[in-house]
Order: sequence, then structure tokens, then C-alpha cells
Amino acid sequence: MCVFRPAQIIILLVASIGLSGCVSSKQQAARPRGPDPFYTAMYGPMPNERFPLPATDISKVNPRFLRQEVPYSTYEPPGTIVIDTPNRHLYLVQEGGMALRYGIGVGKEGLEFAGEARIGRKAEWPRWIPTSDMIAREPERYGPLAGGMEPGLTNPLGARALYLYQDGKDTLFRIHGTPEAWSIGTAVSSGCIRMLNQDVIDLFNRVPEGTRVVVIQAEPPMSAAVLPDEAPTSMAAENPLLSF
Repeated sequence: MCVFRPAQIIILLVASIGLSGCVSSKQQAARPRGPDPFYTAMYGPMPNERFPLPATDISKVNPRFLRQEVPYSTYEPPGTIVIDTPNRHLYLVQEGGMALRYGIGVGKEGLEFAGEARIGRKAEWPRWIPTSDMIAREPERYGPLAGGMEPGLTNPLGARALYLYQDGKDTLFRIHGTPEAWSIGTAVSSGCIRMLNQDVIDLFNRVPEGTRVVVIQAEPPMSAAVLPDEAPTSMAAENPLLSF
């Protein structure tokens, strides 16, 4: 029969604790890392669309730009869309001091829209035609498309478009979808507000024609939402789709 002295017992206990710590560390290190499954499902495929929509690779999107409900204080009534251009967010104001917040891509410097508008038209899988200003600015790029581009997965307007009107006239600015996930959080478009396709479909289903839209360029909205200190994602592509 083995008899352990007190000193030996202490050594065995310490060794046991050390081994259990190693096992725990290995288990933690083995946990898979990646996007939250909640958001993976939110931005998953939509096979029943007119053009079956694949899942969005949200690993290219800063988490602060994924759709979520946040506390939001504003004088605007529920149902209003507030676009906070500097922070790259679109808010759909809700009851009870809350809002649905979506990440957006915005216009390049000098091409931004500011002020108030109304949604004068809504379109599913819209056709796209470059404006005369776009053609004049970049004739080699947009000239061949002057006749328009048919709807589809590569169309710059994406799966949905909300057309902004002022005094009953089309401003030529839109809130629309994009397949370019990397562009959310950046200023690369020709003035329009772009959203992930799954997000613009969600917004499209929530707001009617006539919805008031407030676009803020310099002054942030009176918001109680606390933003992380993360910088907006800015990923470039070698051959991006047309940046509308």
C-alpha cells in the first residue's frame, strides 16, 4: 500500500489544477471564431426573390453597421427615416425612444444629398439608368450604359430602390441595395444611399410611399445611441461594380 506524505499530496493537487487549466485553455482556443450566428442568419440567402439572393459575406462588414434596434432620442416622429451621413447610419424611428439602425454607404465628397425629402416611389429589382451628370463626369464608364441596365444581382441599385422626391419631383437620389458589402461604411457612391440587399429589403417592407426622409450631412442627429470606437470598415476591390 502506497502512503503519501503531506508534501507529496500538495504537489499532486497543484499538478492536477495545472492540467485542468491547460485543458480549459485548449477548449477555449478551439472555439470557432467568426460572425455571430444571429447575423449570419439575418443576412442569409433569400432564394424566393425574383433573382435568388445569395447570403451576404458579413465578414467584410464592421459589426457596427449590421442591422439592430438601438435607443434613439429624436424630435422626429415614429416612421421617419433619418440618415446620419457622417456616422454612416440610417435610422427608422420607432416608438418608445428606439430606432432600427442600418449601416449605409454614402456619396463621395461633393456628391452628397442633404435636407428633407419623401419617398415618392418604391421599386423591387429596379432597372438602372445613369444620370446625365454621371455620364458627363465619367463618359468612358457610364456612356455605354446610357440606355440603362436591366435588373439583376449585378445591377447597381440592388434588390430594392426607394426614390427620393422633393415637392413632387424626383431628386435623382435613391436609397438602394448593393451587392458590394465592402462599401458599407464608406463614401464611394455617386450621391445615393446604399444598403446591404437584405437590409434594403427589410426597410422596403416597413415603409410606405410618402415616408419622410431627413438627410443630415454635418450635424449628427440628437441620438442616445452609443457607438463603438471602431473605425468604419473601408475595404477596396480591384474591380468593383458600378458605384452608384
